Amino acid sequence: MYANHKVIVVLPAYNAASTVLRTCREVLEQPYVDGVILVDDASQDETAQLAATLDGVTVHRHAENLGYGANQKTCYRLALEAGAGIVIMVHPDYQYSPRLIAGMVRTIGDGEHHCVIGSRILGGRALAGGMPRWRYVGNRFLTTVQNWLTGARLSEYHTGYRAFSRTLLQQLPLQRNSNDFVFDNQVLAQILWRGFSIAEISCPTSYHAQASSIGFAACLRYGFGCLGVGARYWLARKGWFSAPDYLAPARPEPAATAGSPGPDQPPAPGRENTRRP
Repeated sequence: MYANHKVIVVLPAYNAASTVLRTCREVLEQPYVDGVILVDDASQDETAQLAATLDGVTVHRHAENLGYGANQKTCYRLALEAGAGIVIMVHPDYQYSPRLIAGMVRTIGDGEHHCVIGSRILGGRALAGGMPRWRYVGNRFLTTVQNWLTGARLSEYHTGYRAFSRTLLQQLPLQRNSNDFVFDNQVLAQILWRGFSIAEISCPTSYHAQASSIGFAACLRYGFGCLGVGARYWLARKGWFSAPDYLAPARPEPAATAGSPGPDQPPAPGRENTRRP
């Protein structure tokens, strides 16, 4: 609990048996965390069974594999149903350190931002942390293009470490998004489209043998999908084409609220859409 906001950490899991206990235990050790929800996307290993042995972890299992985006949709729905005021999403493969949770919670709970992402690029140690060079180059290329298309200034769009206020999640039509990996990119587009700010916090990269990773072909499909999200955003921003369904309704005018936006307030006018605490 932080500033009267219940804090729920969600973990979208698939075949993470080798790392799920370490990740969940460290998440539970963090201040402010009131509960953990792990959604298992029909893993072929013992991910769900292992997570269920831990007190404080609620496990939900899909009967069939629905995809990474569909997994997150379930995660956020269950967190909101559990009364979460702040929701943190972290992968159970221990690629991202749970020790950053407290800082992300405070940024949202103190009313600075509605969204915080853990950036592997800030700090300049992504390659030293084991990120493959081809993946790093792709990340930088896609981020540069997407910043130009959206008008944002994010250091990356592809992190799986994110925090959201309840107010923000309730405004995003997540069910309209893809059930695949491009879901993450569509979420950031939805946030920017609605004028909410996105803060970034430096997140050390930890690529290891047990870390989940999609292959090169899947990365190519994901990359083209991200470019498609950015292009549709840009065309709609210019007024040349209507916004895609996941961005609808029409882009609202900035709210006429002064001061810092808390988790239960809309963004204030004139606030930049990216900040780094």
